[in-house]
Amino acid sequence: MQDNNVRIYRYRWVILAIFTLINIVVQIQWLSFASIAREARLFYNATALQIDFFSMIYMLVFLIVCIPASYVIDTYGIRIGIGLGAVLTGIFGFLKGFYAADYTIVAVSQTGLAVAQPFVLNSATKLAGRWFPVNERATAVGVATLSQFIGIVIVMIATPLMISKTADGTYDLSGALWTYGIISLACAVLLLLFLREHPPTPPVLGEKDEQFAVFKGIRHIFTKKDSMLLILVFFFGLGVFNAISTCIDQICQLKNLTIEETGLVGGIMLIAGIVGAATVPVFSDKMRKRKPFLLVAIIGAAAGLIGLTLSTGFISALVASFILGFFLLGISAPIGFQYGAEVSFPAPESTAQGLVLLAGQISGILFILGINNIGVTPFMYFFIGLLLISTWLVKSLGESPIALENS
Repeated sequence: MQDNNVRIYRYRWVILAIFTLINIVVQIQWLSFASIAREARLFYNATALQIDFFSMIYMLVFLIVCIPASYVIDTYGIRIGIGLGAVLTGIFGFLKGFYAADYTIVAVSQTGLAVAQPFVLNSATKLAGRWFPVNERATAVGVATLSQFIGIVIVMIATPLMISKTADGTYDLSGALWTYGIISLACAVLLLLFLREHPPTPPVLGEKDEQFAVFKGIRHIFTKKDSMLLILVFFFGLGVFNAISTCIDQICQLKNLTIEETGLVGGIMLIAGIVGAATVPVFSDKMRKRKPFLLVAIIGAAAGLIGLTLSTGFISALVASFILGFFLLGISAPIGFQYGAEVSFPAPESTAQGLVLLAGQISGILFILGINNIGVTPFMYFFIGLLLISTWLVKSLGESPIALENS
């Protein structure tokens, strides 16, 4: 139970709020071309793979920057770690919008934004550990995860509405990218102004002093059965999400959906994720259990993916996308991140989260390349198989010892 002598500060919600803003911006910049891939190909006179590169570069860079980003966050703190990510997001988001018509500069900007991403994404569990008591941490991580979905919903639904058709039949994307650039710069400034390293007193007595250093923590994680199983589950599940989010236009094109319908199918998956992340982690915190929620999440996600694969029209694709988003994004992601931090303790939180995210980025790259070279349909069936395997893996997990100890 929470020690009665520990003080919990209301400013934790301010910290979480500004973190959600920069999270939203990072996701907007990542998938700014996902729902308008056909139009972007015309705008830049580029191939489908060249446009997918704008999203894939995030995954490629993540492979290199993930561990260094976690090292910075865990060694120097969230103010420097997240602050560095915010600075890069503001600068390169603005540059991308200012030179929106130049493919090369946009590609360079996407690379800079990709470097920024792990400094933000890897920080959620660290921020929760610094500012929140144990019985609020899954909720805090859920809100952080929810903000990622909000960013993707915005970019999936709003971007098609923000582009305009030119007289020669192509499309002008400059206005959308410029708007996103200004927002990125503004949110970066807000975070730098209001982010604080930690409250005057910690939310759990003695917890910080017990943690390992980063590299010792990595070695510790690789000795823990539950940590390794969770990394494999995220290798499958997060890779599936990354591939579907990046290639949603190709998936919907096979179903003869319009650009507006494509945006809604992609958007409803994230809206469902928002609903799940805003509600289910609270019950996980109250019940002090993680595993049952993860198991239900993977089973539900598999059902949604089967529906999306077999759907032949807009309504059926919409319903299946909602189910997939609710379970895969709304439940398994935030609770899985927090579970990983708890079963990996005393490894640092952002190191544990970084390794889980790294696994999903590696598989995401492989899956996107597979879709582009082998085809959408065979890989959708392959994804179904991976989620069914993940169900068995989650059944093999133990319950979080930290959640049980604080019940």
